[in-house]
Amino acid sequence: MPVSSGAGGYAICAALAFLLGSVPFGLILTRVAGLGDIRRIGSGNIGATNVLRTGRKGLAALTLLLDGGKGAAAVLVAHAWGAELTAIAALAAVLGHMFPPWLGFNGGKGVATSGGALLALAWPVGLACGATWLMIVIATRYSSLAAIAAAALAPVYAWLITGASATSAVTLVIALLVLARHRDNALRLVRGEESRVVLRRGH
Repeated sequence: MPVSSGAGGYAICAALAFLLGSVPFGLILTRVAGLGDIRRIGSGNIGATNVLRTGRKGLAALTLLLDGGKGAAAVLVAHAWGAELTAIAALAAVLGHMFPPWLGFNGGKGVATSGGALLALAWPVGLACGATWLMIVIATRYSSLAAIAAAALAPVYAWLITGASATSAVTLVIALLVLARHRDNALRLVRGEESRVVLRRGH
């Protein structure tokens, strides 16, 4: 049964999407794998890039898939309740990942969750962002630079593909959040201190 589009329906949708987004898969998977607390490794982030620093590429890939999946799931469930709620669900899922209450509101940077949410919200926008991220990672091996570029271009892609829409508006807000979470990474990139991801053994 569709959720009402009134204030109560919006609040329920946002709360559920936030809770789904707040599931810290990177932390859960590394603990189950016996690797301890991922927040004490590398950058201290709970996302796939930091999980990759454990040397467990499969675990990092699973983290990426699950973090993206929760963003997509939140949007798809909200769409079943009413198309007007999907933008709210996308934003709430990303906020949940970034500020999970179970981790003292200190979560990840939202790249994978944003990507999954955008794929479900408007798949051409999500695909364009994902392609941008992948190309820059391959070319530079800087995951943070790829995330910054994809986030910066996301509102442009959304505007070109969907025009002046709720999708464009929420994409802009999500992009600004992701860019804000990468502020320290941007400073390290400028100083030449940012670490690169290891794509192949021996590199």
